[in-house]
Amino acid sequence: MELDRDRSLECYSRMLRIRKFEEAIIAHHPVGHLSIGQEAAIVGACMALRDDDYVTGTHRSHGHPIGKGADLLPLMAEIFGKRTGICKGLGGSMHLTDTSLGLIGESAIVGGGLPLATGAGLSIQVRKTDQVSLCFFGDGASNEGTFHESLNMAAVWKLPVIYFCENNGYAVTTSVEKSHGQPDIARRADGYGMPGVIVDGQDAEAVFAATMAAVARARAGGGPTLIEAKTYRFDEHSNRLAIPIKYREEEEVAHWRGARDPIALYRAVLDGRGLAAEAEAVEAAVAKLTDEAVQFAKDSPEPEMQDLIDSMYVNPIHFPADAGIA
Repeated sequence: MELDRDRSLECYSRMLRIRKFEEAIIAHHPVGHLSIGQEAAIVGACMALRDDDYVTGTHRSHGHPIGKGADLLPLMAEIFGKRTGICKGLGGSMHLTDTSLGLIGESAIVGGGLPLATGAGLSIQVRKTDQVSLCFFGDGASNEGTFHESLNMAAVWKLPVIYFCENNGYAVTTSVEKSHGQPDIARRADGYGMPGVIVDGQDAEAVFAATMAAVARARAGGGPTLIEAKTYRFDEHSNRLAIPIKYREEEEVAHWRGARDPIALYRAVLDGRGLAAEAEAVEAAVAKLTDEAVQFAKDSPEPEMQDLIDSMYVNPIHFPADAGIA
């Protein structure tokens, strides 16, 4: 399914925003788990959603809000721990969100978003709206109990949930081949009576098409779908984690960085459609926006103690009249 001109350029812009955002993090404030290499899977899926559709993310969290269209400035300020951050500097790298775009939240807990997305799907069903809920998770999370419990519940109740696995091949240093009896995670859908789809996670429009089909099924009351995007993380599990063992070959990483870079692949698509000049304009705009986000974060104020108190307690705290507390 080919995106039209404007949406294809927006798709490219969101992919670039993720890449440039994370490159800026590496340069200025090196924290967190990077999505570099996985941009097409994230953005292709999010382009199939509306603003009011729900999304849960993972500990590899920068890409998901950007893929849904969130503003870079408060996201960058959050990474810098500033008061203007999307969570007022209190959430940090693994807890980015934007509720105005349906982002329920992200979690450092592996598989933590699966039951939340399922609950959001139940809420949609109870409220009788035509929204959907999409849950991003990694290959490692598919061995968690919450994966099986969530998929089973969604299948039984026909909840409008898309379970989207970003299979980047490794859970920290453990390959899928060494940790899964069946390395094609999408085939697990058979056990729950739902469609299981494998898609090239480096092809943004292939991901978009697969997700659109799942969204249409969910909105029509057909129930959940499990999508597995075969993708790859270019960097380490965390850019602050020193890995003492060699768990993947340099040739493997070089192949993905070269021939399978989703940014380069989609730029070639745009060039082939005669949109090279427009793509260059997008690149310049994203570079400018990223610089603005970094400067905004640097210039923003630090959080205050009152921010922490306000986030933990109702302020002021009201006690019943008969509680005996003056």
